Amino acid sequence: MLRLASSSATRAMLLKEAGIDFIQESVEFDEERIVAYSPKNFVYQATVGKYEANLKAFGFEDHALLVADTVVTSQNQILRKAKCVDDARNILMTQSGNITSIITCFIYHSKDKKIVDISQTDYLFEMFDQSDLENYLESGEWRGKAGACMVEGFCKSYIKEVRGYESTAMGMSVEVLKRFM
Repeated sequence: MLRLASSSATRAMLLKEAGIDFIQESVEFDEERIVAYSPKNFVYQATVGKYEANLKAFGFEDHALLVADTVVTSQNQILRKAKCVDDARNILMTQSGNITSIITCFIYHSKDKKIVDISQTDYLFEMFDQSDLENYLESGEWRGKAGACMVEGFCKSYIKEVRGYESTAMGMSVEVLKRFM
């Protein structure tokens, strides 16, 4: 049994589908104060910050601790969570017709081991249809998503090519985690 220190419904779904028993609870970490110039450094700093906050709150003695964070990058830009619909539109248009990399870091800490993983999945997207994009923006499903991107939702029909695990893009490399459990 592990403690998923994340409020992400998608990460919970990934663990459930992988048959991993968990409880889900977390304390917040403000990643807005992170200063990083590379996507991998940003996602690592965010994950370490979440890990330290949740380690302090819960420890790892009763349940192994699992924290994760994801960053989206395209055209040499770190694409954070959109603050409003116009921000989401701009972020998504950066990805439209381009390669988008989704980088996820997780830290798993149990009594026996501590694992840090940074994995990346690259997507080449077709150009997004404007009316489809506006419907997605209106739905609000982009809220709280790094890069406003949902490879399991809106972006799925625009995928031209994939390199890497879909679970990485969805928020946690379950294939990597299972190797150590």
